[in-house]
Amino acid sequence: MSDPATILLTSASGLLREKLLLRRPDWHVVELRDGPPRAKPTEPVWAFVDWLLPDISGLEMCRRLRGAACTRGAHLTMVLDSDSREVRLRSLDAGADDYLTGPLTLETLLDRVEGLQGPTANNGQKSLLKHGELLLDPAAHQVRYRSKLVVLRPNEFKLLVHFVENPDQVFSRSRLIDRLGKDVQGIDERTVDVWIGRLRRSLRAQGAPDPLRTVRSLGYVLDSVSA
Repeated sequence: MSDPATILLTSASGLLREKLLLRRPDWHVVELRDGPPRAKPTEPVWAFVDWLLPDISGLEMCRRLRGAACTRGAHLTMVLDSDSREVRLRSLDAGADDYLTGPLTLETLLDRVEGLQGPTANNGQKSLLKHGELLLDPAAHQVRYRSKLVVLRPNEFKLLVHFVENPDQVFSRSRLIDRLGKDVQGIDERTVDVWIGRLRRSLRAQGAPDPLRTVRSLGYVLDSVSA
């Protein structure tokens, strides 16, 4: 069984909430209305945001969650009404980590959270990782470059850990999606490019060099560095 978590929902029907708490009584389920919760969650946060909401758009909700200190590091999933490429890209631009086509069901929610928690739980047992002047602490979910903290979202952090653990190997987009515990069929492979782009920008913002190399038509690789 995966770890405790706080689940934020914009469409928490009584039945879905009841089923979720029966299956996972160790989880906290909070209904979102017009913005982030007032109290800061103590467990890792997973938010499922509907594309259409009564008072504000799902995109605006996503932006508010990403901008608030208590939910800035949450894993945000947009629940879409359609599977159009434009809608998916707009969701990512608003700050979502990924997306799925609704309606949101209990099994879909459990698959997403428990599937993505797996690598995190395993990483928590690992020691520090180093690549050049980058220092990764999987247990604390932190990356530092020359002692400066690099703020990464969950997907980007997991990708960086994966690359550092597996240098000099080219990974296709579909393999990277699978590595993050996501449904390869449910995620556009080009979404990986967005995650990689965010990772690169976050590293450059702290003066760190880009450790990844794009291999045309194949994917991405992290090259070894001299000791």
